[in-house]
Amino acid sequence: MLDVGKWPVFALLPPEELRLIRQACVFGSAANEALYVTVNDEVFALGTNCSGCLGLGDLQSTIEPRRIDILCGKKIVSLSYGTGPHVVIATADGEVFAWGHNGYSQLGNGTTNHGLTPALVSTNLLSKRVTEVACGSHHTIALTTDGEVYAWGYNNSGQVGSGSTANQPTPRRVSSCLQNKVVVNIACGQLCSMAVLDNGEIYGWGYNCNGQLGLGNNGNQQTPCRIAALQGVNIVQVACGYAHTLALTDEGFVYAWGANSYGQLGTGNKSNQALPTLINTDKERGLLLFFSRMVEVAACHTSHTSAAKTQSGQVLMWGQCRGQAVASPHLTHFSTTDDVFACFATPAVTWHLLTVDGDDYLTVAQSLKREFDSPEISDLKFLVDGKCIHVHKALLKIRCEHFRALLNETDEESIEIHQFSYLVYRAFLEYLYTDTINLPPEDAIGLLDLATYYRETRLKRLCQETIKRGISEENAITLLSAAVKYEARDLEEFCFKFCVNHLTAVTQTQAFADMDHDLLKNFISKASRYGAFKN
Repeated sequence: MLDVGKWPVFALLPPEELRLIRQACVFGSAANEALYVTVNDEVFALGTNCSGCLGLGDLQSTIEPRRIDILCGKKIVSLSYGTGPHVVIATADGEVFAWGHNGYSQLGNGTTNHGLTPALVSTNLLSKRVTEVACGSHHTIALTTDGEVYAWGYNNSGQVGSGSTANQPTPRRVSSCLQNKVVVNIACGQLCSMAVLDNGEIYGWGYNCNGQLGLGNNGNQQTPCRIAALQGVNIVQVACGYAHTLALTDEGFVYAWGANSYGQLGTGNKSNQALPTLINTDKERGLLLFFSRMVEVAACHTSHTSAAKTQSGQVLMWGQCRGQAVASPHLTHFSTTDDVFACFATPAVTWHLLTVDGDDYLTVAQSLKREFDSPEISDLKFLVDGKCIHVHKALLKIRCEHFRALLNETDEESIEIHQFSYLVYRAFLEYLYTDTINLPPEDAIGLLDLATYYRETRLKRLCQETIKRGISEENAITLLSAAVKYEARDLEEFCFKFCVNHLTAVTQTQAFADMDHDLLKNFISKASRYGAFKN
């Protein structure tokens, strides 16, 4: 459970109120404004209310939470804010609401009048479903389910991507190089915008005097430009600080570029970088944790602080730390990147919408997860390798065609399984309760075998993704062999490309020496066609 108590703005809330909070965002020039959503989907605000950014219909500050009636029941899925501040949200229905400072039309309503209450942003968006919003200092961008990006507001450096530097009073689709492309992730720095495509490419536009667009120069860009230096690298997430950018790859590596006066690039120095730089993983620095891949990067356009989370749950921070400069990634004791910004950033705002899971309330999904392998109310158990796994027949029938057929033919209360290991079969049953898998890549191979046998297409896809995230030089050949065996074509191609890109190290592993003759022959032939053995 995230502890919103780390943010002082919540300090006066009674414990019974804190327990009701399910989502929260802290913003403002001194982290002195906050919005939160309760378990009942009620939305409240408190703080100094600069420019009417609390959405309460007035400019009065409040230390006690006040309800924003128009947002209650809307189910917020994304929230961002500017430095005015202005606030923008996207709802589960794909609607966009904005309020607060509007001196540059960042509310998208065609005026420059401040908005004291949340108003629907309708121009060019009524027929669209927005899934994500991001704000710079005074501009806003929105991502739709179609993978389109719309932008509006302040445009002095081209951050709206319209091809000019005229402010954009209403949402306008960012086209140019993004035409006919599908965007999956967006982020904003103070005066720039970034977009990640479904093919792993990354584009940037707007202010670039610190190199924060990663183009190798310092010229502003009025339309999206692809970061050519990351050609062949598959980016899955981008995060923007005040004037620097972090990008996460599908292999768990982190690239950084832009301003570096506080060491926010994690390069060990304070020199700006106009091209993407792979964050230092020097063994001699003792940063052994860097051999655990990253699964999240975090930054906020109001600060010069950076953070990342590893696959094993470790959280690192670097950059501005309460006025000091931390030039290399530093291991923290935190469990989330959110805590880094609560404790170290200036101002100590949230870098994204916090989601708080309370102890006294469980969703349907959480309730099912809790009952997995619980003997109390189960009506079926599987015996695997001499161990019991307790489940519920009704859920298995609903979730799996194999079990629907099997359990309709038998009334047994105990079933023995011999084909699969306990670890693999338990992971399979847990997946039916949670829709997720939690296995190291080598064990995910066994689950991939099971998914193929039971014709569980989605599980097979999840196994492949887990294996991709866990690939290394040591296990690449083993994973490639598994992909070939289970006819997982996409995974096979991924593993093959990884082996070719790390050919010297991979060929020195024991797995390569023990490689099946036919597989080795095919690998060498295919690698030759790729030019892997050319000088």
